[in-house]
Amino acid sequence: MSQISIEQTHSLQPEAVRAAVDTLAEKLRSRFGANTQWADETLQFKDGGVEGEIRLLPGRVHVVAELGMIYGLMKGPIESEIRRVLQEQLGA
Repeated sequence: MSQISIEQTHSLQPEAVRAAVDTLAEKLRSRFGANTQWADETLQFKDGGVEGEIRLLPGRVHVVAELGMIYGLMKGPIESEIRRVLQEQLGA
């Protein structure tokens, strides 16, 4: 299994951060068919080959994902896409 761990800083209000993470969640659902669910300040996602969470922390967002064998082969492009969406939604 491959793991992705990304932190993105931001200066947004909590409501705006949650909306930005919802945008990322929509991309996870459409690209991987992942099921997503909020638990307090953590968005959990899972499908047959990707499992992880996006934690909303003060001034930053932390993404952790475990990639199964098939998705592990695409770790680079998946990680790049997550980083791109986070930067686009949260700013740098």
